[in-house]
Amino acid sequence: MNTADDVIISAALTGAVTPKDINEHIPLTPQEIADDAYRCWQAGAAVVHLHMRDENGQGTMSSERFAETLRLLRAHRDCDVIINCTTSGDSRASDAQRMAHVSTLDGIEMASWDAGSFNWMPAGVFVNSPAFLGQLGEILTARGIKPEIEIFDSGMLGVADYFVEQGKLHAPLHYQFCLGIPGGMPATVANLVYLTQHLPAGSTWSAFGVGKYHLPILFASLALNGHIRVGLEDNVYFSRGVKASNRQLVERAAQAVNLYGKRVATPAVARHILGLPPLGGSR
Repeated sequence: MNTADDVIISAALTGAVTPKDINEHIPLTPQEIADDAYRCWQAGAAVVHLHMRDENGQGTMSSERFAETLRLLRAHRDCDVIINCTTSGDSRASDAQRMAHVSTLDGIEMASWDAGSFNWMPAGVFVNSPAFLGQLGEILTARGIKPEIEIFDSGMLGVADYFVEQGKLHAPLHYQFCLGIPGGMPATVANLVYLTQHLPAGSTWSAFGVGKYHLPILFASLALNGHIRVGLEDNVYFSRGVKASNRQLVERAAQAVNLYGKRVATPAVARHILGLPPLGGSR
């Protein structure tokens, strides 16, 4: 299968923090998240990246909420979107709570693996200890869940390399470049080029820029033959002062892919690119 011109669009729907007061389109309940994920799949997203919120709208690592969202989304029998779940959706959660859903639930195909700790300004320290990362890597590998290696700064590439050498992660890896987070690597095209030039051979990658850096990083990713992530977790505006919906952001990304002369990857093609088994299949 020749997939050189296929671009995977990931939709990060919710995040852990941004309230509906800022954008009323942010989905919070399992039903809202599942419905929004379905709409994004219809618009061209091959992957949906899921966070959960509690009854107060705060980020939570509740396995029950993940399970209910997965059930509601898979109730759409026509929907073959790839389900990618966060492991860092609540700063208050213990390591065990952050891993509970990927340890026990069926139907999760990908999960975030945040490749290090840093000062997430000005809120506090985003902690991903070596012990946590090693255990999480072992769980994901054992369960056949593809880790999404989230990179917030260039040194984190070496952290991922270390765990590959230790056998906790298996190459080739898929990297998600998270640019523009306060305390992380700025969202510039030069930084994105640098990161892509230091990936191990055979890797796949995607990128996003936070807020106003959303479109520059999207277009740069297309030019550099990468994949793209959009969604209200990263950017709540469609244009200056105009609130976005997740579906609108996916639709615009799909238009950009097509105008660039590439193809929007279907979930089946995306699974091939990422080394995932067919939906309902086994490795």
